[in-house]
Amino acid sequence: MSDVIAAPQPQRTAVDRRLLITFSVMLATIMQALDTTIANVALPHMQGAMGATQDQTSWVLTSYIVAAAIAMPLTGFVAARIGRKRLFTWSVIGFTVASMLCGAAQSLNQIVIFRLLQGIFGASLVPLSQSVMLDAWPKEKHGSAMAMWGMGVMVGPILGPALGGWLTEYYSWRWVFYINIPFGVLAWLGISAFVSETALDAKRKFDLPGFFFLSVAIGSLQLFLDRGQSKEWFASGEIIIEAVLAAVAFYLFIAHIFTIKKPFIEPGIFRDKNFVVGLLFSFMMGTILLATMALMPPLLQNFMHYPVIDVGLLMTPRGFGTMFSMMVVGRIAGKVDLRYVIALGVVVMAVSLWQMTQFSMWMSPWEIISSGVVQGIGMGLTFVPLSTLTFSTLAPSYRTEGTSLYSLIRNIGSSIGISVVTTYLARKSQSNHSVFSGFITPFNKALQGEYNLHHISGLMAINDEVTRQATVLAYYQDFRLMMFLCFLLLPLVLLFSKPDKVGETILE
Repeated sequence: MSDVIAAPQPQRTAVDRRLLITFSVMLATIMQALDTTIANVALPHMQGAMGATQDQTSWVLTSYIVAAAIAMPLTGFVAARIGRKRLFTWSVIGFTVASMLCGAAQSLNQIVIFRLLQGIFGASLVPLSQSVMLDAWPKEKHGSAMAMWGMGVMVGPILGPALGGWLTEYYSWRWVFYINIPFGVLAWLGISAFVSETALDAKRKFDLPGFFFLSVAIGSLQLFLDRGQSKEWFASGEIIIEAVLAAVAFYLFIAHIFTIKKPFIEPGIFRDKNFVVGLLFSFMMGTILLATMALMPPLLQNFMHYPVIDVGLLMTPRGFGTMFSMMVVGRIAGKVDLRYVIALGVVVMAVSLWQMTQFSMWMSPWEIISSGVVQGIGMGLTFVPLSTLTFSTLAPSYRTEGTSLYSLIRNIGSSIGISVVTTYLARKSQSNHSVFSGFITPFNKALQGEYNLHHISGLMAINDEVTRQATVLAYYQDFRLMMFLCFLLLPLVLLFSKPDKVGETILE
């Protein structure tokens, strides 16, 4: 009898180890994902503390985004040369130290430099954590593993504004960086103790021209997207140069990797249909995910007059919706066709965006919370099955390189999405203002008694109201645009190969 009882012990030990690995890599994922949005709230406070202009402080975000985008494609090569665990450990240490330096910075130039370092070290954290999770869990439990991993990736950006606003309001903007220290220390200890090292590939050569072309393309594209709206797009010589550099460098990169023996990114990775479809889907998902996050805070704060703390609290329930749906997906991943789950998630996201088009400036907080929760549920239903299907047929030898490409494409999609919705917002605000102004005449009975159209103060007051109404309508038109983008995602679901039936998940 004692032998029978003792038999399952090795399996229990293996599961415990996997859970510890999961906890460790999730800490690293949350730390990096949180940093993509948490600093946005603190920018006005940094601007005042450093005596800088708004354009100068925008480089605090731009430097991080550009550095991370350029460094992310290096993940596969560096992991192959020095080992995935070693790269993961040093990335966590570097990111944590860079966060400390950002918090202690005494000038804007120092913050920008340290944010560059933060971006370089943080670039590999998300793809490495996903790769480690896929290797740590058997294939039949990848759905559950991606559900747990996805909580960190999805919830981090959602909770970032709330946590950043609270820290900035009650402590200091420096704490949006110092908050990374406990996450970093715990992640470093866990990864060092539980993650196994991978085999080294000392023969792999570094494709310097390929990396150079890709770096110039990504860096130029990110600068083009991040600074285009503030520079009036192609009215600026800087934006034209960045657009041309991005296009030329990307063309040279594509031509390069298909004409040499050992390219920077192995073209064979794109022979996997599920992986290619997953990249395209992830790109379009990225345009919707963070674009909504970029629109809601200024709408709530500037036009519905919610304090910054309340804005964060109103957006936090979105994260609970995401966590709930991810837990559900983790339980059903082995029992249903994940393509149906993705389609359901996309439809739920479209419903939430339709709810947002019905907003008004006098609505109750519950309407904001309910639409956020619905959107969070849709994101969770979509994100986890998407990650699982994307890597379900990819060869393990491509896994680290594949996860870095997957994260890179999603981030580029997010940058493009934010640029599109902010530009669309500005354009529609102007056109709405022009249409509304056509109704401002002395013969409009609705205005009589409300505004003095024969005095400058009355004209200024009514112009302010027209501007406000035109901008708020433009926000709702942005939400409608993203709703239509959701429906464009549905045909892509049909392109995924039908996954094999898998066993029960660990969450049961």
